[in-house]
Amino acid sequence: MIPFNVPPCVGDELDYVKQAIDSHKICGDGAFTKQCNAWLEERFHAQKVLLTTSGTTALEMAALLCGIQPGDEVILPSYTFSSTATAFVLAGAKLVFVDIRPDTMNIDEAKIEPAITEKTKVICVMHYAGVACDMDTIMQIARRHNLKVVEDAAQGVMASYKGKALGTIGDFGCYSFHETKNFSMGEGGALVINDPETVTKAEILREKGTNRASFLRGQVDKYTWVSYGSSYLPSDLNAAYLWAQLEQADTINTDRTHSWDYYAQELAPLAEAGLLELPTVPEGCVHNGHLFYVKLRDLEQRTAFIAYLKAHGVASSFHYVPLHSAPAGIQYGRFAGVDEYTTKESNRLTRLPLYYGLTEADRAAVVQVVKDFFAQK
Repeated sequence: MIPFNVPPCVGDELDYVKQAIDSHKICGDGAFTKQCNAWLEERFHAQKVLLTTSGTTALEMAALLCGIQPGDEVILPSYTFSSTATAFVLAGAKLVFVDIRPDTMNIDEAKIEPAITEKTKVICVMHYAGVACDMDTIMQIARRHNLKVVEDAAQGVMASYKGKALGTIGDFGCYSFHETKNFSMGEGGALVINDPETVTKAEILREKGTNRASFLRGQVDKYTWVSYGSSYLPSDLNAAYLWAQLEQADTINTDRTHSWDYYAQELAPLAEAGLLELPTVPEGCVHNGHLFYVKLRDLEQRTAFIAYLKAHGVASSFHYVPLHSAPAGIQYGRFAGVDEYTTKESNRLTRLPLYYGLTEADRAAVVQVVKDFFAQK
């Protein structure tokens, strides 16, 4: 069976984990955490980056730093992972879901402004498959209405929009380094802070509500509890694992995009024949090969497609069930406007195997099985 995902591993991870153990510093903000933070800041020209325990907790921090209060509204797509939504629910927000664009599966920027009310505080976008949302339009809307923008860039590390790294465009960006992502530390993430005035507040929030970060920089003579917070620091063992991959970031990225390009090229004839649809990457967007999907005719055909691939040794997977139709989505949110594409397009989408180290032989085998499915009488 060709697996759907294999967590990335470049070979130096165990050596670096052992270095962390030998240093007797395995809690948060050790040497490897600092190296990862610095690499992300430099590579993406980010104001400040802080590793977190997950992409979810990065979103939780962003929600709190946006000043969400009970009753505030957050506009977001329904086609996303639960983390995008639950982070704001924990802060007390009411969710306002809007429809997606069928070409990119991203939030439809044209549906945002009609959903804004006097209670709206934040627009949260999610860059699906590492392909950017229309950030120019979204930022213009946000500035016009004095709203914060949070980028859920869990899938967007090493992707960009008009030359800017995803996660560095809005007020806050959130990365994920889960085992299913392009770069992994098992469980982990990062918060990108694009407002320099928020950095100190973010450090306090991340360090259990203390000013320990300022103390370690010599900015205060002692550290103490100064505000609310939690422990959002990952172990340096996890950061050591991640550091091995950041050192090889370009190699990993090239490997994944080559697989993506191969699928796109080899499956193009099926798309031209109208048998399936392939991903769209708008002008100005540079993706990162995070995932490759195809769209089938409808839910019935998709179900048969996934079963056929499995029977022929290929693991594939559908993706999100729209959040507005989930029990928690009904409880904590509402859908603004018409669900024209969210449910319909989510029912058609299937993801093919894509991971660092996917061999040419396995890529070719996947393509052949897909072609065989459509060749059936």
